[in-house]
Amino acid sequence: MTQDSMHALDHVDQALVHALQIAPRAGWARIGAALDMDAVTVARRWNRLTDTGAAWISCHPAPAMATSGQGCLAFVEVDCANGRLLSVARELAEERHVSAVAHVSGDRDLLLTVMAPDQVALTRWVTHRLGSMDGIVTTRTHLASTVYAEGSRWRLRALDGDQVSRLTAEEAVGPDAPVFPLTALDHRLVAALSVDGRATYRALADACEVSADTVRRRMGRLFAAGMVQTRCEVARPLSQWPVSVYLWGQVAPGDLRAVSAQVTGMREVRLCAGVISRHNLKLVAWVRSLDDAQRFEVRLAERVPGLTVADRAVALWPMKLNGHLLDERGYRVGAVPLDVSGLPHV
Repeated sequence: MTQDSMHALDHVDQALVHALQIAPRAGWARIGAALDMDAVTVARRWNRLTDTGAAWISCHPAPAMATSGQGCLAFVEVDCANGRLLSVARELAEERHVSAVAHVSGDRDLLLTVMAPDQVALTRWVTHRLGSMDGIVTTRTHLASTVYAEGSRWRLRALDGDQVSRLTAEEAVGPDAPVFPLTALDHRLVAALSVDGRATYRALADACEVSADTVRRRMGRLFAAGMVQTRCEVARPLSQWPVSVYLWGQVAPGDLRAVSAQVTGMREVRLCAGVISRHNLKLVAWVRSLDDAQRFEVRLAERVPGLTVADRAVALWPMKLNGHLLDERGYRVGAVPLDVSGLPHV
């Protein structure tokens, strides 16, 4: 089945994606049991979705890494010279520490999500790399303080309560382990998983040139400490939530945590992050249409009166999402391994 023939996921594919959003690395027998299907059929359907770029599973460093002092997260606005937007965006999308690139409406051309080992490395990259890149007119950098919610929590909601409970219960782990310094092997594992979040232990072992037991042990530590998160994504035209909206808001500093809790309870919200900037809260939401984007903002104002939306934009072309490259329609066409261990020397 080609992309052009896929206008919506059928109910089985929706259920499959929802199951993998809950348990991205679960075995096909376990996923099939939750869906009342055999493992071979489930695997075949998933292969069809991935082959067409309709769905994929990735892995990324969790917010816990930044809060533990092992990195920082920044949102960078980029203005491009006339006629240079596409070339600049494609060049930036190949950067391994740039996890997201979007061409957006409004007062900036591109929005980047950038991961760096520390503020010094981030500053060096912004001033030297971006500052000297042909086609860039100006940039503005906004540091994230706290990430209250991110995309791995977003769900299609195609499963019933019993199915969700079964998968969620099997995903549950013991008390969180303490965060620890990442090794070179950990960084290689995260990079490999960012391209294929369902890669087998053997495939990861071959990629990292270690034993499968070592991979299993290191991944167990990373996930137990909440230092990495795996997510199942779907091409947005197939999700029935095809429009991505960015909102920047202002909240009284003392109310930031309470307001964020209210915001993250809304189904449409994919990202909610505190930022140190002229606005102190950034939201990303998926909505059904441009009209629905305005209705969402009305609902947001009614639900969260303590939040004042000061700026907004719509993603015209989300070109890179969590390391994965997307075409104009939102289908996956490739991936760039994520790497937060360091930025290129400039």
